[in-house]
Amino acid sequence: MHENEISKIIIGCAMKVHTKLGPGLLESAYEACLAYELSKAGLRFERQKPMPLIYEDVKLDVGYRLDLIVEGKVVVDPKAVEGLVPVFTAQMITYLKLSGCKLGLIINFNVEHLRDGIKRVVREL
Repeated sequence: MHENEISKIIIGCAMKVHTKLGPGLLESAYEACLAYELSKAGLRFERQKPMPLIYEDVKLDVGYRLDLIVEGKVVVDPKAVEGLVPVFTAQMITYLKLSGCKLGLIINFNVEHLRDGIKRVVREL
């Protein structure tokens, strides 16, 4: 399955979660509910996946974790914040580099309409 197809399913699942829960909860609650919806949709994913940093020839475990990586191709970073700021995009670019993935979705559930809280980030290969 291509990244764009996967991302459409992920966004659909996120919309279900947001419709049922609305804004105002903790990020961890949205992540858990999104993971549940992804499993119902039949997508493979990993939660809180450790991601080492490789510097020169050294593999460093510095505590990076990907919230969700779906089908091994799309990194998902659920948020519950007042607004998306540029540092979230910079973090996602780093996550994409570390994971080797091409597409990332930053999904802020703390908005009235979820369409206003979704940001796609594509890593240039």
